[in-house]
Amino acid sequence: MLKIAILGLGEGRSTMSAALESSKLELVKVCDRNEEICKQRAKEFDFHSYTTNYDDLLNDESIDIIAIYTPDHLHAQHVKQALLAGKHVVCTKPFIDDLSDAKELLELSKTTGKKVFIGQSSRFFEPAKRQRADYEAGLIGDLITIEAQYHADHRWFLKKEWSLLQSFKWLYGGLSHPVDFIRWYLPNIQEVMGYGMISSNGAVAGLKNEDTMHFIFKATDGRIARVSGVYTSPTQPAQRDSGMSTILRATEGASQADYHELRYAVTDKTGEEKVITWGDSTIKYYFRFEGQSHHGGEYQNYLEYFVDSIEQNFEAYPNMEEGIGTVALLQAMDKSLQTGMPVKIADVLNEYGL
Repeated sequence: MLKIAILGLGEGRSTMSAALESSKLELVKVCDRNEEICKQRAKEFDFHSYTTNYDDLLNDESIDIIAIYTPDHLHAQHVKQALLAGKHVVCTKPFIDDLSDAKELLELSKTTGKKVFIGQSSRFFEPAKRQRADYEAGLIGDLITIEAQYHADHRWFLKKEWSLLQSFKWLYGGLSHPVDFIRWYLPNIQEVMGYGMISSNGAVAGLKNEDTMHFIFKATDGRIARVSGVYTSPTQPAQRDSGMSTILRATEGASQADYHELRYAVTDKTGEEKVITWGDSTIKYYFRFEGQSHHGGEYQNYLEYFVDSIEQNFEAYPNMEEGIGTVALLQAMDKSLQTGMPVKIADVLNEYGL
């Protein structure tokens, strides 16, 4: 059984639950620089092996995997330290916030022989897993186009002081989920064009960056896709419209995976239409804490998949290259918002010698 340690116990709360519930992993240590959070988690999970010093994880030879859930701007440094200490790495999305760190990290992963997995948790949610399996089984034919959206009433978020800083962008914090779905099905995105605005609700609150955005993507083979993000507007009732949805339209059918609702719809190549929902036991597996604030089940699914990839020696996706590709795509989207022009992904990658 592989041994795991966790750095960052805010979002890392889900990972603690996932590791403690899993039969494939043993949680040996957790770390947060805020000792109060360490004490909270110790009490919540009755797990008392905590530290406020990252070096304690790096220097512990029994640890196989370090899972990193620190703020975005610290990811590159924390991943680098873990690789140099000979650990496999799980890093929450977005992988890094500055592509100038990418080349060094790619080389380090190669020279150390250690795997890096990006925790794009939404891929590991039940409807998304079912949608992918049906697609790979050829149930809807060849993909024509994909539409993904993340719409949420996050006006409560504007009460957090840091959400009004120039550095905070919904583009990275929110749209990285649907953008990852676009890349999952159309990995070779060539160009992106988008428009965004600060809504009147965002403007009143003092938001510095766009809270309402629509983008069109073009792949190298000519296929197109669409992503939408709206974050400070009321939403439809959940039975009518999910906060996050991914729609595949293909040559012989179509499918839609909804999140947070455990709901999936498919029209397959025989013309049969199905709407599938999952019951209480599955809901409790995925959402273990108050409301739907954390996603323990998705984290457990991806941790166990990563363990399998280490033990059976296969590539776990999204890997570091894919994580870097998503960041490059997000940066191209950012550039398109600023310039009002289409941006080629290759231009962003070339800028950093990637």
